[in-house]
Amino acid sequence: MRTKEFDPDIVTDAAMQVFWLKGYAGTSVQDLVDGTGLSRSSLYGTFENKHTLYQKALDRYSAITTANIQCLADKDTVKEAIKNLLMRIAEDELADPLSRGCFVANASLELAGHDDVVAEKVIFNLQRIHRAILKLLQKGQQRGEITSEKNADALAYFFVNTIQGMRVLAKGTPVDQRRQCLFDVIDTALYVL
Repeated sequence: MRTKEFDPDIVTDAAMQVFWLKGYAGTSVQDLVDGTGLSRSSLYGTFENKHTLYQKALDRYSAITTANIQCLADKDTVKEAIKNLLMRIAEDELADPLSRGCFVANASLELAGHDDVVAEKVIFNLQRIHRAILKLLQKGQQRGEITSEKNADALAYFFVNTIQGMRVLAKGTPVDQRRQCLFDVIDTALYVL
């Protein structure tokens, strides 16, 4: 058996960039060939089909965004941790000249409504960030940093919604207004704590 002459993870990263920019429907196999540098036969031989490669790209995005969850543990207070996360999201959006938004949100809007496999991956990603924020908020309530009268589960969903909303808003806000818009959203969101 011949050893592959390429790293499937590097190819998946390259494919993710193509899907992220063009969407699933807008990405042709030729786009994937051009974006990854592989032949059609190598793509099919390794990933079976476009849909399987898209699923692997979603998994790869999930692994990359783990850093956003880990940053919640980097600060002393709940408010600092949430602000740190929201600032990371804003900076990601401001640094992206292509305004691609969130790959998971894009998948949710494009495919999750009619593709069960993609829906499961979207749900996994959104629940993962929800659980991390919920755990942080519950810890903050136990320490008295935030009132226990607020529903921690609802607050966690609020912040997941804020994150996804920031990603979408960044795509639809003029470049010269984007920074102020995102920072205003962060300031307003932090008031709920």
